[in-house]
Amino acid sequence: MTIDFVVEDKIATITLNRPEALNAMTPHMYERLSECWVEVRDNPDIWVAVVTGAPQPTRTPEKQVFSAGADLKQTIPSVPEAFEFWQTQSDLILNRGLEVWKPVVAAVNGLCLAGGMTLLMATDIRIATEHALFDLSEVKRGILPGNGGTQRTIRQLPYPIAMEVLLLGRRLTAEEAAHFGFINEVVPHGTELEVAMERARALREMPPLAVRAIKELSVRAQYMPLDDGLRMEAAVSAKLRATDDAKEGPRAFAEKRQAEFHGR
Repeated sequence: MTIDFVVEDKIATITLNRPEALNAMTPHMYERLSECWVEVRDNPDIWVAVVTGAPQPTRTPEKQVFSAGADLKQTIPSVPEAFEFWQTQSDLILNRGLEVWKPVVAAVNGLCLAGGMTLLMATDIRIATEHALFDLSEVKRGILPGNGGTQRTIRQLPYPIAMEVLLLGRRLTAEEAAHFGFINEVVPHGTELEVAMERARALREMPPLAVRAIKELSVRAQYMPLDDGLRMEAAVSAKLRATDDAKEGPRAFAEKRQAEFHGR
């Protein structure tokens, strides 16, 4: 087993399923993960995605692992060809270049390490069990936290905390991660997926085009001047107002009924 992908009622659930190896990701798993994220992006019947890690039946709750990151035994020995450096659009994933404007919810059921943490940083809403721990320990192996680790950590954690995480491999507890705004909620072990699904179901009831527009504008705002962001916001707003959903929302409000959104 590697990656499980299930779609039900407009919600796609992606499960890192290699429990015998602490859900460490092989090159094959990264390829499959890329395919899954592309399906989330392109399938009009998917409005929300949830990502989680398969539990390890033989481990206690405090020893569960969301993902141990990349399987270094399989990834480090491989030496890419020189030309691959310029194949920047090859096998894109959520935390490395792929643009997915549908909301992504994470259910973190334990240790969230290295590549697991960089994956988490590319999600939008994050629910974690009380036993969850977060770290980027690549520096201790003489490598760096790729797939966005050096870029998103500094944007999502306070600077001095980010530097401790990146340069010293400092491990954050679930409580610390919540304190710094890195995750949304800490929940009892065993409830994290259901809480994440509750958030996903709530997102599914939102007008999908408006959700995607707001996510894209908010994400892009981190990398552009305010004036450019305001101009882009106005342009996207004009396009959104022309949709059927934008007409349905005010009409349902005036008629005192539940709006029915169709993504058109």
